[in-house]
Amino acid sequence: MAISRKILGKDERVILSLRTHAKALIVPVLALLAILAVAALAVMVVPDSWRPWSYWVIGIAAALGVVAWFVLPFLRWSTSTYTLTDRRIITRRGILNKTGHDVPLSRINNVTYDRSITDRVLGCGTLVFTTAAEEPLRLPDVPKVERVHVIVTELLFGNTSGAQREADEFEGRETRAVSDE
Repeated sequence: MAISRKILGKDERVILSLRTHAKALIVPVLALLAILAVAALAVMVVPDSWRPWSYWVIGIAAALGVVAWFVLPFLRWSTSTYTLTDRRIITRRGILNKTGHDVPLSRINNVTYDRSITDRVLGCGTLVFTTAAEEPLRLPDVPKVERVHVIVTELLFGNTSGAQREADEFEGRETRAVSDE
């Protein structure tokens, strides 16, 4: 999930790298189970006279359903990343066509988060960055959104070492010494 070093500036450090919350995979997993159940049921109820070709039709239809309802959403989820560096917020998404957005931390005026009841149960939320020049940047389904909010706030106040400590705790890494530069 790490971002390529070649897109980072000189001496720029990655503080935190995230994917969207896995809640995005709940519907695709349920769709996968439903497709498999329907295919199995169809195989059991097909008349004997249709058997050689019906298995092919059921298999192809199930494969297309799995690709459309499970594989593509999984690939979208796995290629949607949020990276927080000591200078900017980098978003990337897309399977074949990549879309990205970079917001320098110096342009951010306000950071807020939204959490619905479902988000609170699942431990995620939407992080909203307001800048003076553009519409707010919304990062949906950020895992542990309150902790990420604290990390971003530390960076906005210039406390790089505090942000790095928080990020290390967030990711379960051993805290290391980081100097403010």
